[in-house]
Amino acid sequence: MADERRDGYDGTGEGAITPDGCAVEVWTRLPAGDAPDVIEAAVPPGAHILELGCGVGRMTHPLTDRGFTVTAVDESADMLARVRPDVRTVRSPIEGLDLGERFDVVMLASFLVHAGDVTVRRGLLETCRRHVSEDGCVLVQREGEDWHRNVPRESSIGPDGRARLVSATPVGDGVNSVRFEYVFPDGTWTQTFLSRPLSTEAFERALAEAGLVVERYLTADRTWVRARPVL
Repeated sequence: MADERRDGYDGTGEGAITPDGCAVEVWTRLPAGDAPDVIEAAVPPGAHILELGCGVGRMTHPLTDRGFTVTAVDESADMLARVRPDVRTVRSPIEGLDLGERFDVVMLASFLVHAGDVTVRRGLLETCRRHVSEDGCVLVQREGEDWHRNVPRESSIGPDGRARLVSATPVGDGVNSVRFEYVFPDGTWTQTFLSRPLSTEAFERALAEAGLVVERYLTADRTWVRARPVL
């Protein structure tokens, strides 16, 4: 399975670049932030978690260290190579995944729900619904309401790195082409990807199409969401 670039997605810089334009080296440097705390507070202790789009294990590893059993899925072999060997990994595009298993928690982070292609988004959410147990939950990370309007902006990455959202350019059908730059003393990386802004109403409609309903918003900015399957 080759890591072929998806249409509308690109990346530059030293090292491997994934199909959606992510630089593997950059993702090894990005902190998990408070996400593991948010997740831990929202799910039962020791839950079995299916993490969709795990990358290099940025959240996989802290969740495993907190006693959760994580099955980590990513389409990039280069990303999965950075995940610790004590974690079960699966290489697959998310939208086509069918493990024939159900999990206490299914997690779709990294704003993947904003995929520019509606068919891909539906596939992502259907995968969540297909793998969550009847009494389980789905955790989704979504963009902030002004994410595409508050541009350009930048934030720090550790003591010496900067992440810059350079532009969010409309390309038709409600989709923006988004460009990020990651600047460190030893190099600069870029990622360009397609993102579809979703209002709260549009986001909840997308969940409903896949047989999911919002149970509660987990953070004040409403970017982390706990949903449950509609039975």
